[in-house]
Amino acid sequence: MMNHTLHFTEQEISERIDACKEKLYRLAFCYVKNEHEALEIVSEAAYKAFLSFKKLKQPQYFETWISRIVINCSIDHLKRERKYTYIEDTSQPLAAKESSLSLEEKWDLYEALDLLRPEDKAYIILKFFEDRRFSDMAEVLSLPENTVKTRFYRILNRLKKQLTQGKVDAP
Repeated sequence: MMNHTLHFTEQEISERIDACKEKLYRLAFCYVKNEHEALEIVSEAAYKAFLSFKKLKQPQYFETWISRIVINCSIDHLKRERKYTYIEDTSQPLAAKESSLSLEEKWDLYEALDLLRPEDKAYIILKFFEDRRFSDMAEVLSLPENTVKTRFYRILNRLKKQLTQGKVDAP
């Protein structure tokens, strides 16, 4: 194992992006729910990655680095388009299921993403759609793990409250 910093060539960056492009597309799509816009976001993120790949100090974190770029591009896109709705904050903690969600639960959660601010969507997407651990989420979001946990539970609680208000389930 080498300790010195390795740098990618443009060809290697292109290959790395190509290898994870479907995952990046799914990440962007969770934000915008539109194929064309998600493809635009991934293209923008790839372009930004090409412009700044020499700044990537640790190549083993490439996927984390490019995921962060896609999240930031998605948030910027949504802010430009003003396609989001804010929901009220509440400070009650809520425990999240650590087990994987069923397809039906993921679909409900996917639909509910529209209720969140763009900055908050990353927490739900990374946890439930990418099945990331809190430590991985902290890396992607460049935040301490405890901050990620606190924000995640706060966002999840707001989302649960929003979804249960006015929603009538048939028995």
